[in-house]
Parts: sequence; C-alpha cells; structure tokens
Amino acid sequence: MLATSLTAAVLGVDAHLVRAEADTAPGFPRFTMVGLPDSAVKESEARIRAAFRNCGLEFRWDRRITVNLAPASLRKYGSSFDLATALGLLAADGRSLPQLGRVLLVGELALDGGLRGVPGVLPMLLLARHEGLEAAVVPAANHAEATLVPDLPVHSARSLPEALALVGAGALPPPPALPVPAAALASVPDLADVRGQALARRALEIAAAGGHNLLYAGPPGSGKTMLARRLPGLLPPLRPEEAVEVAAIHSAAGLPAEEVIGRRPFRSPHHTTSEIALVGGGPRPRPGEVSLAHHGVLFLDELPEFRRATLEVLRQPLEDGQVTVTRQRGTVRIPARFQLVAAMNPCPCGRRGSATPCRCTPADVRTYLGRLSGPLLDRIDLHVAVPAVSYDEMTGVHGEPTAPVRQRVLAARARQQFRDRAAGAVNARLAGGALRRVACPAAAAERLLRRAVDVAGLSARGLDRLLRVARTIADLSDREEVGVSDVAEALQFRLGPLESLEPYVIQVVG
Repeated sequence: MLATSLTAAVLGVDAHLVRAEADTAPGFPRFTMVGLPDSAVKESEARIRAAFRNCGLEFRWDRRITVNLAPASLRKYGSSFDLATALGLLAADGRSLPQLGRVLLVGELALDGGLRGVPGVLPMLLLARHEGLEAAVVPAANHAEATLVPDLPVHSARSLPEALALVGAGALPPPPALPVPAAALASVPDLADVRGQALARRALEIAAAGGHNLLYAGPPGSGKTMLARRLPGLLPPLRPEEAVEVAAIHSAAGLPAEEVIGRRPFRSPHHTTSEIALVGGGPRPRPGEVSLAHHGVLFLDELPEFRRATLEVLRQPLEDGQVTVTRQRGTVRIPARFQLVAAMNPCPCGRRGSATPCRCTPADVRTYLGRLSGPLLDRIDLHVAVPAVSYDEMTGVHGEPTAPVRQRVLAARARQQFRDRAAGAVNARLAGGALRRVACPAAAAERLLRRAVDVAGLSARGLDRLLRVARTIADLSDREEVGVSDVAEALQFRLGPLESLEPYVIQVVG
C-alpha cells in the first residue's frame, strides 16, 4: 500500500516541498530509504522503530518497506523528516489519516515518541502558505516562531500520538490562539555615552540616514566600538516583511527566530572567522554572518587582522545584497543586505597619531595597511579618523543622546522614500539612473566634484558613492539640491582613513 505525506527541506534560506512516499509490499523484510538522504535521514528508521514500540503503535515490519523523499534530485539533510515519514508509514499500513496530504509535517522523533524541535521551521511554513496547504503540524518547541507566519493554521504537538490524533481527525480543529511574539525589548546603547568625537558622531548619523558603509580608524580606546554598537538604535524599525525575512534567516541557521523579532540584527564576528562562516556556504549551504546581519549591521572590529581572502569575499554581497553559493547540484542565493561598519587601528601598535609614541617602522605600517585592498576600501563610503579622547572630553558633559539623532535620521529617510517611491531604496543603494536624477549637484558643487576627480583621482565608483553621501547630507539638512557644502563635507569622508583630511579638502576647495 502507498501513502504520501508532505514535509519540506531547507537549502540556504529557501524551503522546498518534499513528498515522503511510503510503500509497503510483501517480500523479504527490508527497510529502504531513497531520495538522496544524508546519514541523519537514513537513521530515522531506528528512531521510528523505537518510537512506535514505546508509544504502543502497532506496525508490521515483516515485509519490504520503501520510503522515497521526492524530488529525488534534492539532497535531504537533518532529522526534520521523521514525523512525515512515521505518519506516512502508518497510513501505508492501513491506518486512516484523512488530513495526511493536506498538512505540512515537521519534527524529529525521540525514542520515546516525543517531538523535538528542528531548525528552519519558519521558511518551511512560509512555503506551506505559498503552496496553499491547509495547516501545519510542528513540534511544540518551534511553535513560538511558527506563529510569525500569518494566514496559516499551525498546530503544535509534543509527541507522535498527539500528531497522529491531529492528522487522523476528520477535520482539523482550530489551533489555539497564541500571542505573536512581541518585538524584543533589548536595551539599546545610548549615543550620549560617547564623549567628544564630533566628526565620528556626524559620520554615524550620515551612515544611518543613507545606509552607507563606514570605517573608523583610530587608536585603542578612542570609542570606535562604542559608536558602532549604537548604530542599530539610530535606524528605523523593521517593516513587517523585513522582520519575517530576518526571522526566516535565523531560523534556517538554527538560531531562535523569535529573539530577533522587531530588532535590527547586529553581528560582530571575530577576526579569525573563515570565509564560509562569514558569507555562508559549505557542503550544506547555510547562512553566514553577512546573511545573519540582513537588514541590520555587520561590525568588523580590527579589520586588518582578518585574513585578506576572507575580506575579499565581501565584495559581492556589498554590491548585490546577496550571497551566491554554487555547488555541483545547483546554485543557492542567500539574502545579505547589510550595513558594514568596520574599525581598525592606524598601525600594528595602535599608537600612530596619538600622544603615545608609535613603535612601528614605516615598513610595519605599510604591511599592516596593505592587508586591505583598494577595491574593498572603495566600497566603504565614509572613512573617518577617530583620535584619542582628551581628559576634558572624557570628564565633560554627555554627548547628544540617541533620540534626537534618530528623529533626524527618520526624517531624512522619509525624504528619500517620498522622493523615490518606485525604487524605495536608501541613498546608498540608488541605481545609477536614479542617483543622477535625485543627486544632480548645483553648478558650484559640480565644479568642486570635477576638481576632486582631477586632484584625488576618484574612481567612477568613488564618484558615485561621493554623490550618494552628499545626497544624504542634503537630506539631513532638508535641502532639495545638493550644494557645494554637501559635496565638501562628503569629500572629507572619501579619503584614506589614516591620512589627514584637512589638507586635502583645502587643496580641492582652494
């Protein structure tokens, strides 16, 4: 007898519908599972056998049993197929399960018949809603994140008998109404804690308003990390569709999806992170740090300490907003639209440009800075020197708090959305045509741009990013036209992070 149940497999952050076809036939007793299962999937036979026995469920094992996970061309990973396989086997044994082909079944079986939580439930449920399935049955441990999917009845079960009762019912009862997880109320560090650093604070505000990438360079203890950690508090709240995207990525990575609801992600990987851990991939493609920072902030502290090969893989996601992982059996695309904030010391000892004498030789400094490629730095819009903080600044009054700065950021973003409703993008992601339309500089500003290209040798990408920053500065000042002051301020952030800014601006403007 043949029975088919429905489940799903997650590849990257996308779920694919899987049909678990169970067939029983007379013959030599044998259990065969096909459809490109990995070891964890094949081992489900032992879990199912023990679960049936310990739950008192009768099943005839003295025949030829075949389970096919279709489509056979898609490799299956993990233990999330246990529940669908077990119920499919019971249906193939003659048990009446009217709802079997109408609901999505997800869960790992314990030996005592309990259901354990599995990663990737949220992408699976989004797929079930897209496919028009009537409902889904998930482990109780996954029910909190399951409530994030609207317009899909989701039932939770703690054990195999509970799931069997749901699928065996003539009609599924309405699931109990559980509150959708509220937005996480984690405390956001306040910008008022940062003393001094007027230029660095201004750059942070510009970065938040336009979605620009930012690099801080300065001696240890100057406040680089403090500033970076306060960026999420300046950003607007996630839209509902963005919040679901962020939660789905965390769910696919095996992280608690409900903990990131309503929060802009902030990821800070260590400098020993590998390329795969940073951008994702591996034999079983999984989201990396850049994808976990989707719609949020990726902070790379001690930037030159990262391996150069690791940093170079950031080029594609910085440009495209996604990571493309190509393997023998296909290509997986994982969203990675993040805002990069990096911090670095000016030299290996970190004291260059401070009151403490630097112990590094010129060769040491060149080697240290040479770990950062020009193309990578060219993709960072704002380069800011962060000097050491004086005693008077450290003991002086607090800086401007987060709230008023955030209001200016929200107003600037509202202007961007109103001006370009069709694209709906912040200034940092404007396409070429839209950029020329909304960031056309005034005559005096265009002359300044021309001199900047001639004197500083700005690349085409550098010029575009300079215009984007100037457009954001104008938005913060509620100016429709990009003026000479906007371009002049943007120019000071386009230099190398370790060089003096003032002489260059004087040279260009003068």
